Amino acid sequence: MFTALSGVGFGLLIWLGLGVPALSGWAAFWAFGLAYGLSVVGLIASTLHLGHPERALKAFSQWRSSWLSREGVVSVAALVVIAPFAFWRVFLVPGGVGGLAGLEGLEWLRWLGVLGAAFSLLTVVCTSMIYAQLKTVPRWNMGLVPVLFVLFSISGGALVTAPVAQTVMGTVVMLLVLTVLQWGYWRQGDRRFAAAGHSMETATGLGGIGSVRLLESPHSGTNYLLREMAFQIGRKHQRRLRLIAAVMVGLVPALLLVTVPLWWAGLAALSVHLVGLFASRWLFFAEAEHVVGLYYGKR
Repeated sequence: MFTALSGVGFGLLIWLGLGVPALSGWAAFWAFGLAYGLSVVGLIASTLHLGHPERALKAFSQWRSSWLSREGVVSVAALVVIAPFAFWRVFLVPGGVGGLAGLEGLEWLRWLGVLGAAFSLLTVVCTSMIYAQLKTVPRWNMGLVPVLFVLFSISGGALVTAPVAQTVMGTVVMLLVLTVLQWGYWRQGDRRFAAAGHSMETATGLGGIGSVRLLESPHSGTNYLLREMAFQIGRKHQRRLRLIAAVMVGLVPALLLVTVPLWWAGLAALSVHLVGLFASRWLFFAEAEHVVGLYYGKR
């Protein structure tokens, strides 16, 4: 959930930072407010997933080796750098809120918007690499994962801005490409564990002395590993959720953008897209086969 919300938030910041569209006044206020709200809520929610949320600040210290730490550092940089640009678009351009418009010599703030957009994009990449780096989860350990995370992010952001920026057809193309890549990810992911060659022999390192079989389960009851790393979703539910995700993440929003009056098409398309995104992201975690599952006889 938190990766989905923050992804859309940073995706919106990417477009706003690039000036697509060049909003000002109250329109900019609500757009930047939505972007910051989604981004910050998503990041705060991610800390609740930690074993000790009160130690979240320590995560920033490991940026040399940890993608999670890099995500934290770059996300804060994105939010801080783009803030002056957002303030300028809301208050200091013609039509700004509060009567502060008309100040000259602040055009250079556009470059802070571009830099903030770059940091926002890098934040999404860092988020994706937290999972894509894990060789112990073959379904995540492939190049399509960062591509999908970035495409989900910029597509979600584009759905908010498309009706105003007049970029409807470009957004439709992104949504259709996203649908195709999502389906391709599922097809490729279904074969990844077998292709990686993981087995009880490789997991235990005892393959050199012969075949290895499970004598008894490591635990008599459920535990964190079984809930998070060896969860198995029923095939019936898997197919249904994949269909829901594929249709609602791209196809229905694209149809809404080209058929519904623009004044509310973006909001309706975004709402449907988020349902598909949540289904897709839930499957992303639920379908992940971790090597540790071999110790529980899962494969």
